[in-house]
Amino acid sequence: MARCRVVLFNWDPSSLEDSWLVRDYLPGFARLVPQGYALEQTLDALGGGRIEPVPIPHDCRDGFMHAYWRRPGAYLDAGVRAGISVFGLLEPDEVREAVERLAADLDSGEWERRNGALLDLEELDLGYRLLVAEPTT
Repeated sequence: MARCRVVLFNWDPSSLEDSWLVRDYLPGFARLVPQGYALEQTLDALGGGRIEPVPIPHDCRDGFMHAYWRRPGAYLDAGVRAGISVFGLLEPDEVREAVERLAADLDSGEWERRNGALLDLEELDLGYRLLVAEPTT
């Protein structure tokens, strides 16, 4: 149990299919998510608390997996991908194929046809959460 406030930045695996990146290009990411894991398990282990959503702004500069949700061309950059652990954990052929499909969809306009509504959003909830465990009395 937490004796002082504990704040963890985490990702909710129940949001796996909410991202165009995973749904359309990296479905193998699901293999990396522990079966049956839920954020509530971690919070319970800390003695309880609350879970707060952390929407990602469209111009996020951090560079984590979903930071470029409104700038899909960034995922074509090998330097960007090198800073995102998921790309290193997936098979190289899987990543290459995903990047090729994304490049083709960006060139053809297919990405925008499927996801164009995102271009009007300022932020998006893609499952990132703060887990806040408060001190027990």
